[in-house]
Order: sequence, then structure tokens, then C-alpha cells
Amino acid sequence: MDSSANTRNKALTETRFSDLDPPLSGEILEALAQSGFEFCTPVQAATIPLLCNYKDVAVDAATGSGKTLAFLVPLVEILRRSSSYPPKPHQVLGIIISPTRELSTQIYNVAQPFVSTLTNVNSVLLVGGREVKTDMKTIEEGGANLMIGTPGRLYDIMERMENLDFRNLEILILDEADRLLEMGFQKQVNYIVSRLPKLRRTGLFSATQTEGVAELAKAGLRNPVRVEVRAESKANSSQQLANSKTPSGLHLEYLECEADKKSSQLVDLLIKNKTKKLIVYFMTCACVDYWGLVLPQIPSLKSLCLIPIHGDMKQKARDKALASFTDASSGVLLCTDVAARGLDIPGIDCIVQYDPPQDPNVFIHRVGRTARLGRQGSAIVFLSSKEEAYVEFLRIRRVPLQEKKCSEEASDVTPLIRSAALKDRAVMEKGLKAFVSYVRAYKEHHCSYIFRWKELEIGKLAMGYGLFQLPSMPEVKNHKLSIDGFTPAEGINFEAIKYKDKSREKQRKKNLQAKKEKQEQQKPEKAKKTSNKAANNDSAAVRKLTAKQRRTIQNVEDEEEMARDYRLLKKLKKGAIKEDEFDKLLGTDDLV
Repeated sequence: MDSSANTRNKALTETRFSDLDPPLSGEILEALAQSGFEFCTPVQAATIPLLCNYKDVAVDAATGSGKTLAFLVPLVEILRRSSSYPPKPHQVLGIIISPTRELSTQIYNVAQPFVSTLTNVNSVLLVGGREVKTDMKTIEEGGANLMIGTPGRLYDIMERMENLDFRNLEILILDEADRLLEMGFQKQVNYIVSRLPKLRRTGLFSATQTEGVAELAKAGLRNPVRVEVRAESKANSSQQLANSKTPSGLHLEYLECEADKKSSQLVDLLIKNKTKKLIVYFMTCACVDYWGLVLPQIPSLKSLCLIPIHGDMKQKARDKALASFTDASSGVLLCTDVAARGLDIPGIDCIVQYDPPQDPNVFIHRVGRTARLGRQGSAIVFLSSKEEAYVEFLRIRRVPLQEKKCSEEASDVTPLIRSAALKDRAVMEKGLKAFVSYVRAYKEHHCSYIFRWKELEIGKLAMGYGLFQLPSMPEVKNHKLSIDGFTPAEGINFEAIKYKDKSREKQRKKNLQAKKEKQEQQKPEKAKKTSNKAANNDSAAVRKLTAKQRRTIQNVEDEEEMARDYRLLKKLKKGAIKEDEFDKLLGTDDLV
């Protein structure tokens, strides 16, 4: 980072870390300098002195404003000044809680250069995705003085390990506090807080203040100082929105685009930004899986590095995907909101929200992955004409958007997607699964008065997904949703579409053969069952008749037999039949 005041990043203040009061230790200043930090951001300048002066803080600052250093620097300084320093191996002096594994891992990595300035202080990362026993063994052998992790894993460890000593805990940090509550961690957070001494420092950090966060602040903080830092937005003649919730270097746009054109517009956008680094957000894990499979098969995107990540992936796969994208100079991360918060991936040029988030609060966190610490960046959200009220909704929430026109150069990619599905059954199946997951997720939008489920045009949506036909799902059958704009593919034998993966195709054929054999075996059994059922029904019907009904039926049958005999007798008298033939027809020939 350039330390010159004239060329200094606009997101920074004129306050140096060395100017803060109380002064930071020489070891911390050296670690900051080695990492390229000399000047503070506004949230760092406001928060570090408060925590270092043993005040509790509730910090509300725009995403990308430098919150991580705002709590890590004072945390390390407080541990250094602790009466228990240097601590015993199982003495816990500090805890940092964050909502996701990725964010906890990032905090842990950022903390290491600063924690290493302390003597005999061991920090441990505690997140899901691996055995709890492995973490317990690590703590048993090496100790744990600073615990950084997710609420679920911290809760597990604290419940299982009785030898951990929290009596001298100095500081608790709750990062992305609103998200902690939204993700249902209230029980775990309450348990963790209940185990800690009341005479401690607590920092509550969040990009959005909610009622839940306010309640948490009341419960866990003692006379907290509220720190609110907003980035100044670029004002123009039509928008005088000071104190925007988004960073000043962020250019926000919306693209009004119908569902059948979205995929074509996305591909056009990716082609035009081949040399840049982008994040594309989708609504569901199934959507990420689908587009992660189909986009690389579009010829114009062959050279592009496309990396999918979502919450249903195994932790190792998620870590590998994030590391690959972080190291790449250009490429596209296809993801869900698992990558919406706190992650500081360098060099993100543009955020594309292919699907707006179910929770409008997440919008700010998504776009906050770019234009961090005063850098420039752009963000685009795709909206249909029926969703345009979202623009005004965001403007009221101090998130101004400008309109971006659809590209007229975008070519229709639906035939390419369908062609990919014909070549690989996996594309066809994942497309159907993604479509169904999207429709069901759309029903759960928090802004249901804007994203109206009953107005969802599933015909256009299915075309945008390149489907051959509309799936037979209850939401399609039982609701009068528009199927206008959908053109089903004709003359396709769906059973004949093969998997590109040879082992999967081999297994599919095996399953089909087994199914046919089972059906063949079941045919005679079914016929027998049907026959037996009919016979049983007949006998049951007879059993159910009354005596009078049975006599009536018998009389009718007797009358019919007598009439037949009379007709035969008349034929005999006329010479139409011979006497031996007459006896045979009456069944009396064997009585002679």
C-alpha cells in the first residue's frame, strides 16, 4: 500500500496506526508495516482506540471498510496487556465468532502475523467439515488461547472439553452478528456467552443493524459505544443520497431482462469481461451446479476459468475452489450466498446477481465483495419487468441503482444449451433440478410483494434454462402460471440421451435392463392378480345378494333357457335341424 498522503487510497483517513491513542505496541506496528498498512480506514480509526481503552463497541460499517483489522489489532493488544499473559495452554483469553467456515478461515489467516507477535499464545481455527475429535486432539496437544470459529463448532468444543479455562477471558468478538442470528445460531451464541465472564471486552461487528443485533447488544455488551461509519456515495443531479450503505467506488446497475433472455445476456457479459475477475450469484446450490456444468460447454466461454462453490459442497472442495479463484488473475466464481459475506478476495472487478437474493439484506453483502477499501468496482443485478419495483425499494434503503440496457449483440444461447443436454444426460437432469429448485426458492422471497410468485413466468424461465419440456411438478400443475414463450423440443427420445460419463451411462443401462426384467416378471403376476381379483369380486358380489335378489336372477336365467329350448323345437318341426342335432344342442343325447 502506498504510504504517500497524496496518492493514498481514498478509503483511508489521514490517521496513521502509529498516531492512535493509546499507542499500539512496536511489534504490532511492525506487523502492520510488513503487511503494507500505515493509514487507518475510518472504522479502524474509530474502533481500535475504543477497544484498547477497554470499551465495548457495537460497530455498524459498510462492507469492505476494514472491519477485520478493526477488531484483530486491539484484540492482540488486549491479550498482550492481560494479567494472564503469557497464558497457560488451556487458558482461553479471546474468542472470535463468525457465521461461515470461509469467513472464519479468512480471519484466522489474517490474524496470524499479529498473533505471532505474542509469546506462547496459540490460536486455533474451529469450523465444521472435519471431525470434532480432530479439533479436540489439537487443543489437548497444543492448547487454545485464542479460539476463532463458527458457533456450531465452538459450541461443540466448549460442551465437550471440560479442561478449557474461560475465567480469565479478555475479549469476545462477534463478526457479521446479523448473519449469526439469521442463520439460526441464537442458541449456540447464547450458550457461548453464558460460559464467559461478564468482566470482559465485547465487540459486535455488522454491516446491517437489525432488531436481533440490537437485542444481542443489550444482552452481551456493557454500556457499548456505537460506531457507525458510512461511505459517501457519488451524488449526481438525480440522486442526492449521502451516506450510502455501499462503498463510494462501487458503480451499481440493474439490467431489466426477461427470464428467457437472462442466460444469453449473462454469456455476453462474461465474454466482454474475459480478462476480469467476476462473481456471479445464483439462488440455489442446484442452480450453481447446473450453470457450472453448462457454461463451460458454450464455445465462446471455453477459455474462461469458471469455478463453482456452494454450501452443499464438501469443505475441502470449497476451500480448494476459493483458493483457486483467489490465486487467479481472471475468472468467474459461480456461487450462492455462501460467498456473500466477509470474504476478502483481492481484485474483484464486477459482481453479477443473476438471481436477486431472497433476503434483501444480503444484497449489500454480495456487492461488497468488490470496490473494497476505496478501490473501484461494479455490480449488476438482473431483474424482470415485473420485479422493477426492487430498484425503488433499494433506493429507499440507500442503495441507488442505475439502469443498464440489454446488449443487442447477445446471441441466443438456448440452442447451445439444448445441444449440450442432448450430448450429456447430466446437463438435462441438472437443468430440470435447477429449474425446480429456483421456482421453489422464488416462493420464499422475503420481498414477496415485489417478487410475486403467482406472476412468475415459468415458460420464459424454462427457455432461459434451455429445458426440452416443462417438468411435471405440483407448482406447475396446480397454479395458473404463465407458460407463454416456451417452445418444447420436438421428436426427442429422452431415454436415448446418454451420460457423457461412461461409468454413469453403464450404470444407467444396467438399471434400465433391471427395470425391464422386473416389469416382464410382474406381467403374469399382475394378470393373475387381476383374474383373482375379478373372481373374488364376482363371488363377493354373489355373497352380498339377498335371497330375493338371487331368486329373481334364477328366474330370469330359467326363462331364458326355456325360450332357447322353444326356438330349437320350432326349428326341429320345420326340418331346419335333425333330431340327433336337436338332442345334442339340448344336451340330452347322452341320456338316451
